[in-house]
Amino acid sequence: MGEKTSLSGFGLFALWFGAAVSMAEIFTGGLLAPLGFSEGLKAILLGHLIGGIILILGGYIGAHSKLPAIMSTRISFGRYGSYLFSLLNVLQLIGWTAVMIISGGRAANELGINLFEFDSINTWAIAIGLLIALWIWLGKAGFQKLNLIAVILLFMLTLVLCGVVFQEGSILHVKPTGEMSFGSALELSIIMPLSWLPLISDYTRFAKSKKGGLIGSFTGYFIGSSLMYAIGLAIALYAKDASLGTMMMALHLGFVALGIVLLSTITTTFLDAYSAGVTFTNIFPHINERQIAFVMAVVGLLVALFTPIEEYETFLYAIGSVFGPLFAIVLSDYFIFKKEQIEPTLALHVGSLIVWAIGVALYYQFITLDLPLGSTLPTMLATSILFIISKKAISSWTFKSN
Repeated sequence: MGEKTSLSGFGLFALWFGAAVSMAEIFTGGLLAPLGFSEGLKAILLGHLIGGIILILGGYIGAHSKLPAIMSTRISFGRYGSYLFSLLNVLQLIGWTAVMIISGGRAANELGINLFEFDSINTWAIAIGLLIALWIWLGKAGFQKLNLIAVILLFMLTLVLCGVVFQEGSILHVKPTGEMSFGSALELSIIMPLSWLPLISDYTRFAKSKKGGLIGSFTGYFIGSSLMYAIGLAIALYAKDASLGTMMMALHLGFVALGIVLLSTITTTFLDAYSAGVTFTNIFPHINERQIAFVMAVVGLLVALFTPIEEYETFLYAIGSVFGPLFAIVLSDYFIFKKEQIEPTLALHVGSLIVWAIGVALYYQFITLDLPLGSTLPTMLATSILFIISKKAISSWTFKSN
């Protein structure tokens, strides 16, 4: 996408609905099965409401200031500080790209064994990786047309999936087993929308209408992700197994299930690879976004093929620990102190980094407490309060270079 690209509210709805329809969301929803369907659905909806509101606050910065997500961190951390978060974001986006490719490859392979008697996870992973790279290489015009077609197909496939999953009425009455607390389930529901915080402004900055773009982004992601979580929860209760391949095989949908796996993996992972390219340009502004995004997709594929990277829960917690406190500070600076412009000088706001580091430590402390509201929300609130209280003092703790 170039700087002249504009996205309508419906275009952003389609983009974020497509991003939400993913194997990662279905799998994570399946992890909530110990809560039973009723309690699990409450955690899903409340968690996505909380996480979605925070996500859209981040998206507002992009829609209003036209800044990419990671570049907006310069507001509170200075240019040098944003370089640190750029590197962390590139690493997590490459990680997400790899996770999505290999998980999609495994699910497609299990379906492929039954459909074609063909067994090769790496072949499926390579095919998915190449399709993502093609998605990127087609550029803005090709992307918008293909994404709209893919999302329409995904929506139709999702309706079929819902029909199969929810026809088994007994799953709606499964009671909690006591193996998972509501707070833990809520945390897993909040973290997923928050994992897009370092990306959302990369797209809302192109919104034709600020209001329409934000509403489209929120509703697209909230509906899509909540639905995928609910489907994952229902499939796990139906299959009595949270394994992604087992869940999809239990539905006996054949080519429909394979279509969902492939399309959802591509539409979601495209955003990860593209935003990795956008983030990279925060450090090296003269590099072409689309070309570096293509490289990021290839790197993600290589990581998927040669690295065992499927620890979803650990990976999600790591994202929450880093980016929850980070955006708590940025959002506080932007909305409370009205600091909306990035500084032209090369600076590092050491005070903000210290508050962020404290926030990271608090996150892991809150995880051990298993709070009713999860860990991310208390961490962001505590980090924000600490930042607001100390703002006047820490603003002088700044390193500047000419």
